[in-house]
Amino acid sequence: MKSDISTPTSYGTQLIGVVSYQGDFQRHIHMLQGLGVKTREVRNTKDLLGVHGVIIPGGESTTIGMLMERYGVAEALRLHAAKHMPIFGTCAGLILLAQDILHSTQPRLGLLPIAVERNAYGRQVESFEAQFNSPLFGETPLEGVFIRAPRIRTCSPEVEALANFEQEPILIRRGAILGATFHPELTQDTRIHRYFLDMVTAAQLNHYS
Repeated sequence: MKSDISTPTSYGTQLIGVVSYQGDFQRHIHMLQGLGVKTREVRNTKDLLGVHGVIIPGGESTTIGMLMERYGVAEALRLHAAKHMPIFGTCAGLILLAQDILHSTQPRLGLLPIAVERNAYGRQVESFEAQFNSPLFGETPLEGVFIRAPRIRTCSPEVEALANFEQEPILIRRGAILGATFHPELTQDTRIHRYFLDMVTAAQLNHYS
């Protein structure tokens, strides 16, 4: 699929924070900026002032979670989430959004009523790419990059599965919280990011601040 990263959009009024301690946060920033979105690296609570949505990237979930707790970002995000600010977690970011992380006591935000298993497909060498379909995104398949990816083992009924792979949810949403077990930022397809930005637009129209 050709990149649509230069497609004109109406996201210019948005400011998206990207948690930037570790991991592939720069790839998210590059994709967002290609869509005409203003971005800010988030490492402390001051960095969250004025943002309209936040992305938590892939990386090492334990490290990211510990640093989020240390610098107060975790509690600040919980407060923003209570006010319905959109938050999008990919791979490690999804793990940190989960209420239950199997076989782990690591820090987490606990914003999604799901249970996840880390590294559930195997080691780094067993990472893979796969195509999948979702009626929400049209007829053209999406591509998922699964790098030491988690698997969602259980979901509360209020969690909506937006896309599945091998009959398992890989892209989910509950209210203003979006989560993916894979890395959409490592492809040239911006549809999932644009879906999140549309969530941010809706929140702005509902006067989130």
